[in-house]
Amino acid sequence: MQIVIIGSGNVAYHMAKAFTLNGISLAQIFGRNEKELNKISEELHIPYSAEQLKDADLYIICVSDTSVEEVSKLITQKNCLVAHTSGSLPKEILAGDYRKASFYPLQTFSKSKDLEYGKIPFFIEAENEEDKKILFEIASEISENVMESSHEKRKYIHLTAVFACNFVNHLFSRAKEISDSQEIPFEYFLPLIDETVQKIHEIEPKMAQTGPAVRNDKRVLQLHEQLLQDESLEIYKTMNHSIQKMYEL
Repeated sequence: MQIVIIGSGNVAYHMAKAFTLNGISLAQIFGRNEKELNKISEELHIPYSAEQLKDADLYIICVSDTSVEEVSKLITQKNCLVAHTSGSLPKEILAGDYRKASFYPLQTFSKSKDLEYGKIPFFIEAENEEDKKILFEIASEISENVMESSHEKRKYIHLTAVFACNFVNHLFSRAKEISDSQEIPFEYFLPLIDETVQKIHEIEPKMAQTGPAVRNDKRVLQLHEQLLQDESLEIYKTMNHSIQKMYEL
């Protein structure tokens, strides 16, 4: 099977690397950013092009959600399978006369961070059972966790991921701003962060909650509010209100 990955960003890089490390041959990686494509090509020994899209049996589109539809128009073959990697878009966003699918890896991707690809869940959706089987077999070569998912379900998977990853990381950034303002090394908080994350491998998050809000410690809550201002203060109040509402305090 001839497989082409379209894109040159974080997802494209990691998908290309996951395929390569698991012995899945790639015919080409294609995109607009020739400098990034060249880096990926040199590292993973994959042919690349920023001009000519190679004919293939399977195209995996790894670009931003806003670019998926436009990029999909570059594929003019009719007898091929095309899958995007978006968590929020339907497969019907793909604008071509070919078989359409989604191939969604549930992970946060950065080129500078190595990943254990075998632990990344993949969610598959296709127009027919044969294409579903093709994508399922490919994903299973990479990961231990592969399942079928409709677009409706995938929207909630992506929403959950935003809460569990993007929002949490934003709070890490806000926390670092506070520690930096007092010249406290943020690295000192990493064991706490690691333990918090590790704990929910064993305990349901709701049962693992600690802190002044769940204790309804008004004195500490007021003290903290006096130390904050602007957006950080609003975030603090909103989070504490949400915690207390969950525990009916």
